[in-house]
Amino acid sequence: MMAILGENRYGKAEVRVVHVDRGQQPHAIRDFNVSVSLAGDMLQTHLSGANDQVLPTDTQKNTVYALAQRLGGVEPEVLALALARHFVEGRPGITRARVQVDSYGWTSVGPHSLVRSGGEVRTVTVVHDEQSGSWVLGGLRELTLLNTTDSEFRGFARDEYTTLAETTDRMLATSVEARWRFRTADCDWAAAHQRARQALIQAFADTYSHSLQQSLYAMGSRVLAEAPELCEVRLALPNKHHFLVDLSPFGLPNDNEVYLAADRPYGLIEGQLLAEDAADAGPAWS
Repeated sequence: MMAILGENRYGKAEVRVVHVDRGQQPHAIRDFNVSVSLAGDMLQTHLSGANDQVLPTDTQKNTVYALAQRLGGVEPEVLALALARHFVEGRPGITRARVQVDSYGWTSVGPHSLVRSGGEVRTVTVVHDEQSGSWVLGGLRELTLLNTTDSEFRGFARDEYTTLAETTDRMLATSVEARWRFRTADCDWAAAHQRARQALIQAFADTYSHSLQQSLYAMGSRVLAEAPELCEVRLALPNKHHFLVDLSPFGLPNDNEVYLAADRPYGLIEGQLLAEDAADAGPAWS
């Protein structure tokens, strides 16, 4: 029985590129990690090894560097869109390009000195298809949030294996992974990102949480309300558990003061929120 080739793609992953703008004072940098993935007429490449439709991944890497220089210190969405369109429009054998850009933040501490801004990463994914056009996903990951109170968890389902005690006052912490879909392939990318980020933070802070699911819904809803450029949000919120340490063996009280920060296992809460007028998600999420 002959095997049938299904969906496939190839590309260059994690191209590290840093652009320095020395025309600004202090100097400004864009620090990107770029991954390119291309799809198209690759049947004969897989069946017979014919490489006439294959754009070398080394060429893809070089293209990232070249467009970074030509475009200058642009937003990651601009670079991702330019790269995706370049590969599809410049090569007849390529019908779809997927470009993901992780952007690392830096803060100036002098005319030419900078410090890396924490662990948070801004993310961008662009899919450009010769039939359906461009789709843009923004987002972030490793945005760590914590509420010291105004969170509880009680009234949950129980079975013979349930040992968790109910609580009306707990520490609630998470490391947000958020992805959002833009309505169009042209907007003020930086402003939209900042509004969505601030909406996540503010909704987390403002919500008296009976569950992390409730917080997720509040956060996603606030993003869609505050950033009209977006039509869909997907969130993954790990519950970073904090457990009260039993200090009674030492004759010490613990009035919600000292906690063990547990890294694993952890609850993982995920959800998708759509604007009422959101169109089909298309190929961008794949």
